[in-house]
Amino acid sequence: MSPAIIFNVHLALGYVPWLLFFAAYIWPRLKSMEPIEAQRAIATLHSFRFFGLVFLIPGVVGSDLAPGFASFAAYGDFATGLLAMLALLAVTRPAIFWPLIVAFNIVGVIDLVGDYYHGVMLDLPGQAGQLGATYAIPILYVPLLMITHVAAFYLLARSRRHQLAAT
Repeated sequence: MSPAIIFNVHLALGYVPWLLFFAAYIWPRLKSMEPIEAQRAIATLHSFRFFGLVFLIPGVVGSDLAPGFASFAAYGDFATGLLAMLALLAVTRPAIFWPLIVAFNIVGVIDLVGDYYHGVMLDLPGQAGQLGATYAIPILYVPLLMITHVAAFYLLARSRRHQLAAT
């Protein structure tokens, strides 16, 4: 198998164990939590996205990794992580907390969708070896991030529906 095929198989299969784990262990817990606590849990995971800056470190990624991919991925993750941290710091101020929750999820999804788009446009599977140590990020970490963004938006919509029904 070529490295590009292996990378694409890894990308696709990276979602399977996370979806199974999420459905069995995380989702039931998140649904039973108060909305603010569920969003705090998701924001805590995403607060580690500052780690995406690693895409900019020479030697960690290959020098031939498409710069358009590396910089978009790095700064998108960094922005998402900072917004998630700000949300966590603002948890006692709901008027600030909730907009930051929405913001980090929107920025985070745009980042991940943009990374997938850039990956396709720049033939990232054909350059998979250039990812070096960061290879594990799109394979192991990104699927969980995307799944939790979807969950966060669902929980936000559900919370909003409950608020509207109560009025």
